[in-house]
This record gives sequence, structure tokens and C-alpha cells, in this order.
Amino acid sequence: MYMQAKVRGLPRLSQFCLSNFLPRPVPPRNEEASFCPFQKAAVMSAVPAPVFRRDYPFFACPHSSSCRLFFPENPVKIIRSQGQYLYDEQGREFLDCINNVAHVGHCHPTVVQAAHEQNLMLNTNSRYLHDNIVDYAQRLSETLPEELSVFYFLNSGSEANDLALRLARQCTGHQDVVVLDHAYHGHLSSLIDISPYKFRDLDGQKEWVHVAPLPDTYRGPYREDHPNPAEAYANEVKQVISIAQEKGRKLAAFFAESLPSVGGQIIPPAGYFSQVAEHIRKAGGLFVADEIQVGFGRVGKHFWAFQLEGENFVPDIVTMGKCIGNGHPVACVATTQAVSRAFEATGVEYFNTFGGNPVSCAVGLAVLDVLKTEQLQAHAANVGSFLMEHLSQQKAKHPIIGDVRGSGLFIGVDLIKDETLRTPATEEAEYLVSRLKENYILLSTDGPGRNVLKFKPPMCFSLDNAQHVVAKIDDILTDMEEKVRSCKTLKIQPNSVKHLSEETQPTQIQQDGKLTSTLKIKQV
Repeated sequence: MYMQAKVRGLPRLSQFCLSNFLPRPVPPRNEEASFCPFQKAAVMSAVPAPVFRRDYPFFACPHSSSCRLFFPENPVKIIRSQGQYLYDEQGREFLDCINNVAHVGHCHPTVVQAAHEQNLMLNTNSRYLHDNIVDYAQRLSETLPEELSVFYFLNSGSEANDLALRLARQCTGHQDVVVLDHAYHGHLSSLIDISPYKFRDLDGQKEWVHVAPLPDTYRGPYREDHPNPAEAYANEVKQVISIAQEKGRKLAAFFAESLPSVGGQIIPPAGYFSQVAEHIRKAGGLFVADEIQVGFGRVGKHFWAFQLEGENFVPDIVTMGKCIGNGHPVACVATTQAVSRAFEATGVEYFNTFGGNPVSCAVGLAVLDVLKTEQLQAHAANVGSFLMEHLSQQKAKHPIIGDVRGSGLFIGVDLIKDETLRTPATEEAEYLVSRLKENYILLSTDGPGRNVLKFKPPMCFSLDNAQHVVAKIDDILTDMEEKVRSCKTLKIQPNSVKHLSEETQPTQIQQDGKLTSTLKIKQV
């Protein structure tokens, strides 16, 4: 956020968020606010006055685009975690349904011990020989097709995708990239440029970036009733390539998450990526599979999400991050000998100061050990199948659920306002997520309409956890339906708004086509 500050030598407008340790404006008792039960919180009818402290004069806003929190109106301060649970400062336990970084579980003792023991012995850069980096590369190679035999170690998924872009350009001698609509590949400038999710709100699309439709068989142009959606969407990529070539552009790569996440937990139709790889390679480019969100057994059936395409499908480059280190900053790029040799031919070495350091590799090895000994890939398949089945049962019961899709513990629940147009139920999704948080379940939304509930929990997420979450979703949706005529509209039923919150009491209901009410806010 922007604030005017004279805090310890910061006299000018700065982008800092102090809401974590400074009091937020609290409305006076009994002040009226407008409220929609399908929005996350009451909105004050009067703008709160700035917060002042005698020793720190500044203007501060409790909301910020530069410091974003989950549940910004009532954020959770987490101080401890274990397995699939997070604990706040009051000791309350929250079930974590969205943290795919803590892949094998928060604070897993095997991972913590591996990092600690290696830290006691050595942690330095990779200019020296050390067994850990060799052992780790060997173990990773055992999970991948044999063609992917060269490994570059880095510190973040963004670094990995940036290097993948460099590798593709050096190998092909080309500049341009084809990406999927709504994609996000990282926060570096090079990756913002190939992330429509970001660049459309910033500098716009560069001339060397070409955007193909998201292969979404629920919302896209080719849906579940199409005879061959994989071919139809792949032909869209082919058309994008042809248009670029007609302009004299040369393609370096097709860049995609193996299962698009920010785009709305999308499951591309089988055969799509194989056909896209054929088109991009014919144009002289490489296929880059971004596994940062979905790799390491999350999809259940396979260790890597790109393997859902079939055992004969092999990307030219695979990038890894997030879950690879269970929260420790580790990342990797795997590629072929041919791509690596082309990169080496520049004569400019690639060196990453702490990429592949002994501690990071020890952590990575420990994650692989836990995945194997606790059979978490099979566990993800079992629990994910159970969760999908029970969510699908809710779809039959609640018309607001338009689609349930996923693989393993990568699942999306698409909420809609109407079945025909499939209009995203954005406000309803926000309200549902907020209510789940009140029930100590942490979930979030994704997709262009921010209406897709995303499940990407730690892999130790259990059958009991899945059953508990589905039961709470059922309860909340049932309660929502009691307040409206149906999930297809936002028209209110007379006298239907009840028990909105322990802290609120409705005093007036307006029937103007929107579900609104005027409430008195109880200050706590």
C-alpha cells in the first residue's frame, strides 16, 4: 500500500505494509455498514479516518496490493504448523487445503532433520565437489524419462522458468514463445512477459509472446460435448504458430503448466500436449513443461503431471519448484543432452551461487525419501479419488457447483450462477471461502473469474480431512440456499437471512435484485 511515512528515515511515499503490527481502523460501535452475505466482510458506509501514532506519524490503509494476505479483512496469524495443520497465536487449529509448498506436510521431521544435520556439517556454494548434488540428480533422473538427463539446480521456481526460457532460446536460436491464456510462470520480468495473468494488468503483451486458448473443456470454446477437444485446442496452437510465422516470427518454445493452476485447475484433454509438441517442434521450438505446482506425485497416477499424457510423451525441458523442497528454497531444470550442449556452446558458464548447495540437496533427497517411504503418491490417488467422488455428490445436490475436475490432490470446484451460461459465481465463492475459514478450514479460489475452489493440500491430507471439508461445504451451501430462491440468482427470499454472523444482526433487507442487508456491527 502507499502511505506517507516518517518512520525511521522513510519520509516519502513508500510501498510497505504495516498492517501486521499496527492497529487497523475499527468502526465505532453501532456504526452502520452495508453488507452482502456473499462478500467476505461488511463494508463501512463511511471511510475510516487514518490511523495515527504519536511516535510514528503516517497515513495507513489496511488493504494493500503490494502486501497481499489471505482473508485481508480478518487475517490469520500463523505461528506453528505440523502435517496438514496450521496453528494461530491462540492455538486454534486450521486444516490447510491449499499449501502445495509443504508437499509432504508442514515441518516434516525427516526433512527438518536432514536440513539440520547438513547445516551442522557444511553449506557452501556448488564450486566444490559434494556427494549430495550428484546423489540428488541421480534420484531425480530415476523418476523421469531417460532423455531428461541433465539437471540445473536453482533456488526458486521463477529462477527455473527463467533458465528454461534461456535454454530454449539458445538451443533454437529463436526468440518467440507460445503460452496459454491466463498462465502464470513466475515473478521475474522475463516471466511476467510470458504470463497473461500478469502482463495484461501491466505493460501488455510483447510482440514476441503469442497466446493460445486455455484447453478448458468446461468454459472454453471446445467443451465436454465436442467430439475431439484435444485436437481442436491443439489446432488453435497450430493457428497461433502459423500467424506468428506469417509475421516473420520464429518460435523458441511452447511454455505451459502440465495442469494449468492459476487458469482454474484445468485438466487438458488427453492427447492435447502431444499434438501441441508436434506443432511447436515442427516450427523449430521446444516444449517446456512447468511442473512447479503439480509435480512430485501430486496427480496420484504418475509422479509428474506431464505423464498423464502417456508414457511416450517427453517434454524437452521440465521445471520444478515449490514442493521440491517442502518449503526450503530449491528448484531444478531437467533437460536433454542436446539442449544442454547448445547452452554450453555459448562459452558462458551457468553458475548459481546457492543452487544445488549441500543443504538444499539434502532437503530434496529427504523429500524424495518421504514420498517413497510414506507412499504419498498412492495416497494422493486414493484420497483425491475419494474427495472427487464426494464433491461430485455435492454437485448433484447443489446447482451452484458446475464442475468438479482434477487428478490426485489437484482438484478444482467450479462455482456458477447459472447452468446455461456458466457465469462465474465469484462473490459466492468468496463467501464460501470466508465461511470455511470461520470453520477453521483454509481454502482459496483461482481462475479468471476467481470462482474455482482450489484444492492443493499437503500430501498427507487424509480421508477424514476430505470427508470433513466436504461436510462443511455441504452445510454452508445449504445455508446459502436457504437465503436465496436458488443458487442461480441473487434474489433474496423474504425473512431468509439468518445467523449471518455471531457479530452481526440484520436490521433491514432490501430486495433490489441483490442480496444485501443493513446491519449493525458489534465491535470486538
